Amino acid sequence: MGKSIWELGVEDLVKTGLNIHEAVEFNRILQNVLSTAQRSKPTEVWRELMARRALKPTHPFELHRLLYYSVYANWNISSNGPPPYWFPSIDQSKLTNLGKIMELHGPKLLGASYKDPISSFSLFQKLSYQSPEIYWSIVLQELSVTFQKAPRCILDRTAKSNVRWLPDSILNIAECCLLPSSRPLKDDNSLAIVWRDEGCDNSNVNSMTLKQLREKVTLVANALDATFSKGDAIAIDMPLTVDAVVIYLAIVLAGLVVVSIADSFAANEVAVRLRISKAKGIFTQDFILRGGKKYPLYSRIIEGGSCKAIVIPATGNRLDVDLRKQDLSWKEFLSTAKEFPRSNRYSPVYHSRDGVTNILFSSGTTGEPKAIPWTQLSPIRCAADSWAHMDVQAGDVLCWPTNLGWVMGPISVYSSLLAGATLALYHGSPLGHGFGKFVQDAGVTLLGTVPSLVKTWKDTRCMEGLNWTKIRHFASTGETSNIDDDLWLSSKSYYKPIFEFCGGTELGSSYITGTPVQPQAFGAFSTASMTTEFVILDEHGIPYPEDQPCIGEIGLFPLYLGASNELLNADHDEVYFKGMPIYNGMQLRRHGDIIKRTVGGYLIVQGRADDTMNLGGIKVLR
Repeated sequence: MGKSIWELGVEDLVKTGLNIHEAVEFNRILQNVLSTAQRSKPTEVWRELMARRALKPTHPFELHRLLYYSVYANWNISSNGPPPYWFPSIDQSKLTNLGKIMELHGPKLLGASYKDPISSFSLFQKLSYQSPEIYWSIVLQELSVTFQKAPRCILDRTAKSNVRWLPDSILNIAECCLLPSSRPLKDDNSLAIVWRDEGCDNSNVNSMTLKQLREKVTLVANALDATFSKGDAIAIDMPLTVDAVVIYLAIVLAGLVVVSIADSFAANEVAVRLRISKAKGIFTQDFILRGGKKYPLYSRIIEGGSCKAIVIPATGNRLDVDLRKQDLSWKEFLSTAKEFPRSNRYSPVYHSRDGVTNILFSSGTTGEPKAIPWTQLSPIRCAADSWAHMDVQAGDVLCWPTNLGWVMGPISVYSSLLAGATLALYHGSPLGHGFGKFVQDAGVTLLGTVPSLVKTWKDTRCMEGLNWTKIRHFASTGETSNIDDDLWLSSKSYYKPIFEFCGGTELGSSYITGTPVQPQAFGAFSTASMTTEFVILDEHGIPYPEDQPCIGEIGLFPLYLGASNELLNADHDEVYFKGMPIYNGMQLRRHGDIIKRTVGGYLIVQGRADDTMNLGGIKVLR
């Protein structure tokens, strides 16, 4: 065990990389903090260090590490749970999306029990799953969701075996992304997308207004009408660029179905996804430019399938490959829109809330990937969760390096555009300094990551000298987080919170996460997502008592707007429900995660359930 914060001296500070003058000055600040904080409470010491901004992004990381671990040197995780590193203030909490609606509706909905967004959050989250009609009626007013025909109600429970969300509603979710709105505030001149190409680090950041985005989507939608038929499945296999976002929205606007394929897949993996989805066409690039290198993409596409390909040049206006006869260059494809006398206008294809807009796939690491249809409810779900838990607001700049072939691609698009935020895209590798400089220059305020990416940034020191202090929240998903890596990341913006997200493509979002109205601990989840209810099951399939520290498989309550209800190539009930226990009159939904609930209520993912071991219908850890 290392020294406690009370035992540190100037010599310890010098060892972290400070010179003697810096160490003496920092020690003076530290001693002042220790004299005002309560000696028996390390959380108060850390909170005071954060409030004074004593630790700065420019300080050596070893100093940050020394202070964090010395503050919590005597912290007992078994009896206290993981140590918090970020604490919301009452004033801060009231400026968040959740805080605003809690302040407005909390006194009426919770009565005298309502105090403030921090102390009353657990009550409000409980109300959201006990009365989801109330929560969704509030949140739908906060997002840019416009119905061509309004839903008859929020939730139709008349048929218990088949509850229906937003019944009878008709809309086009892509159109919702493209239209101005007063709430959230976005007009035609609002920035919809900002981007930069790799290798152009010293160039200005490119930008596109909402009006410009709508015009480009309109052009592509008209070209789609000239090339394909309504309802066709059209794949996208290319990096997450401005063109990819335009194509994605245009496919949905035109009443077709996006097939999401990651640009990292080999030809055989592409072929499987094209076959399952019965795709009639695919948008791709001739090459991928990344890290200063050029990787073939079109060649993988034609090896993987025979459907019509529309090919975009990775750079410039000319393709560096020869096309098959049935394929079109991007320029040729766009020229087909000129057949329409009003190619600058487009009438969206409206359909019901359960109309399919996107086919996404599970990773396929244990067999054929599951093909998961997203309806128009799924984008509403993911945007609402980002609005609540990542606190996406109008005027934010959201950046999350990902791909439309993975669920975070569509989530990033909808979470920004439906909340009036700006989507930030880096056309290149996120592994180096160029990406970090883009984050700085674009004024990114919300940065999403995966833990392995953060580890690379920390270990290579590629982000040194950059200013990320405009970032107000981080987010992380996809892998287990590392405390040291998260400590490094959070320190880059004066210890802003990193909200962990754990969910799945079939859920359209996350079932456990964090919030800006709760203290956060590294690598831990602080709550179930809004409207989500779950239990943790023991080895016999019996739920542990609520709030009791425990480890077991998660069982989700099935009343979940946006979750899948079918698979294209598997039995949905068998995959997600068979063998799961019935609790409170409802059969629980399987997700497969093993969750640890700690003292203090934090949640930590321990691993995945083992398909080969089954005790009483409940899967246990590998």
